[in-house]
Amino acid sequence: MAAEMTVELVAVERRLWSGTATLVSAQTTEGEIGIMYGHEPVLGQLVEAGTVAITTADGERLVAAVHGGFLSVTGKTVTVLAESADFSGDVDVDAAKAVLADTTSSDEAIAIAKGRLRAVERA
Repeated sequence: MAAEMTVELVAVERRLWSGTATLVSAQTTEGEIGIMYGHEPVLGQLVEAGTVAITTADGERLVAAVHGGFLSVTGKTVTVLAESADFSGDVDVDAAKAVLADTTSSDEAIAIAKGRLRAVERA
């Protein structure tokens, strides 16, 4: 059995998930990073319109769209603090595509929509 770490995925408005996991991968400004139990401590800045994938201790794979924020890692814990986050299963694909098609959408709205669609693709 793989060693497990404590993981929290938190957005400004709510905690999305908390539990144990064997793997966390995230897109940071330095590139994509994979975290397993015992990883060296690191603090990373999440990219705008990025994704975070968590493989839970039960083997379930959770994918979330994240928009900005930080990833904090110790040897036994991973904390993802995002400005906004949505699980791929909660994404309204048609609404995200509509934002991309709307020429009046703000740059931030477009980035969030792209991240949501990317999360659905990765799930």
